[in-house]
Amino acid sequence: MMKTLIAKEIRANLLSFRFLASFVILFVLVVVTAAVLAGDYVQKLDEYSERQAEVEKYLRTYAHFNRIQNVLRPAQPPIPFQTLVRGLTADVNMENFDNDPLPVMFPLTDLTFIVTILMSLIALILSYDAISGEKEDETLKLMLANGLPRSKIVAAKFAGGVLTIAGPFLVSLAAGMLIILLHPRVAWTGPDWGALGLIAAGAVLYVSVFYLIGILVSSAHRSSASSIMTSLFIWTLLVLVVPNLSPYVASFLSPAPSRIKVARETARLTDVDRDDLGRKLSAQYRAEVLKEYPVLGERLTEAELKRRVAEDPIYRKAYEAGRAASERAWGEANRIQNAKADALWEDLQRKEEAQTGLARTISMISPLADFDYLATDLSSTGMRNMAHFGRLAGLWNKSFYDDYRTKKVAEMRAKDPTADAWNTAVDMTDAPRFNYREEALGGRIQAALPPFAVLAGLAVILFAAAYVAFIRYDVR
Repeated sequence: MMKTLIAKEIRANLLSFRFLASFVILFVLVVVTAAVLAGDYVQKLDEYSERQAEVEKYLRTYAHFNRIQNVLRPAQPPIPFQTLVRGLTADVNMENFDNDPLPVMFPLTDLTFIVTILMSLIALILSYDAISGEKEDETLKLMLANGLPRSKIVAAKFAGGVLTIAGPFLVSLAAGMLIILLHPRVAWTGPDWGALGLIAAGAVLYVSVFYLIGILVSSAHRSSASSIMTSLFIWTLLVLVVPNLSPYVASFLSPAPSRIKVARETARLTDVDRDDLGRKLSAQYRAEVLKEYPVLGERLTEAELKRRVAEDPIYRKAYEAGRAASERAWGEANRIQNAKADALWEDLQRKEEAQTGLARTISMISPLADFDYLATDLSSTGMRNMAHFGRLAGLWNKSFYDDYRTKKVAEMRAKDPTADAWNTAVDMTDAPRFNYREEALGGRIQAALPPFAVLAGLAVILFAAAYVAFIRYDVR
C-alpha cells in the first residue's frame, strides 16, 4: 500500500506543468553554472600562476627584507571545488571591476545558491497544495473513506515529493559534473567526490525541510491559495530575513570595537610612536656605547667607514657594539609597541569571535544558513577554511621571518658588518615557499555534522507537526 501511495504522489508530480518547468530551469541553471564556474576557475588559476611567477622574479632580483612582506604573502590557489561552490574565497574584489565588471554587478550563481533558493522554492511549489489540493479535488475524502491511515498518507506524500525533487537534482548535478570533468584543466580528487556526495545528501535533507513546511502549511489551510501565500511568507522569513538579520542581532547583543579604529590605533602605535621611542632609546643606548668607545664619535664617509671596519679590529669591535646597541634599542621599541598593538588586536579578535559565533548560532535557525555552512565547510570554501588557511600562513610566517630571515641577515653581516641587511637586495630563491593544503575530509565532515544535525532535527519536528496538523484536518 505504501509503495502505491508513493508511486501515486510521484506520478502526480511528474505529470504536472510546475514539475516540468522546475526541472527545465534547474537543469539549465546547473549546467550553465558549472560551465561558467569552470571557466572562472581556470581564469583564476592562470592569474594565480602569473602572480607566483612575478613573486619568483622579485625574489631573484629585487627582494630585500624591509619590503618583502608586501610582496611575499601566503596566497591560496583556486581549488577544484570552486567549479561548483564559490564560497568566501571566491568573493569578487572591486579592484577587478575594470577588468570584468559583470561578476561585481551580477554575482555568479553556484550550487549553494541553486539549492538554497531555487530548490527550496520548487519544494514549496510542489507541496503547498499537498493536502488542501487533495481536499479541493475531493480525492482526500475518498482515500480516507477506503481506510487509509493518515500517517501513511503524510509519509507517502513526503517520500514521493522528496524523491520527485531529488531525481531531477541528481540528474542536473550529474550533467554539470560531466561538463566540469570534461574540462582538461579541472582535476577532482577522491576527497572532493566524498565531499560532493555529502553535500548532495545535505541538499536532499534541506529540500525535505521545505517540502515538509509545504505539507504542514497545506494541512493548516482549507484552500491552496491561502496555503501558497503562507508558504511564501515562511520562505521569505527563513531564507531572506533570519540569515541577514542575525549579524545585526549579534552585534547588538555582543558588540565589538570598530576594526577601522583599531587599525588606525595600531598603525599609530607601530609607526609614529614606535619611531619616536626607537629614536629615544637609540640615542640613550648609543650614548652609553660612546662612553666606552669614543672613537665612534668620529664622522666618517661610507667609504672610510668600510675601510676602518675592514682594517682596524678595534674600530670593528666598536662599530659592532654601536650597531648592537642600535638594534637593541629598535628591537625593544618594536617589542613594546607591538605588544600594545597585539593587545588591541587580541581584544578585537576575541570580541569578534564571540560576535561571529553568536551570529552563526542565531542564523542556524534558518535552513539556508545550515546548508550554507555544511556546503562551504565540506568544500573548503567557507569560514573554517579561512581559519585553516590562517594556521598554515602562521606556520609559514614563523619559518620565513623567525628562521630564514634571521639566518640570511646573519650571513650578510658575517660577510660585511657595515651592510644594510634590511634594504640591500638579496637573492631569496632559497626562501621557504607557502604551500596550501586543503584540510583532510575527516575534519571537514566533523565541522559539517552540527548543521546536518540541525537540518535533520528540523525535518523530524516538521514531520511530526505535519502529521499532527493532518490528524486534526477536517476533510469535509
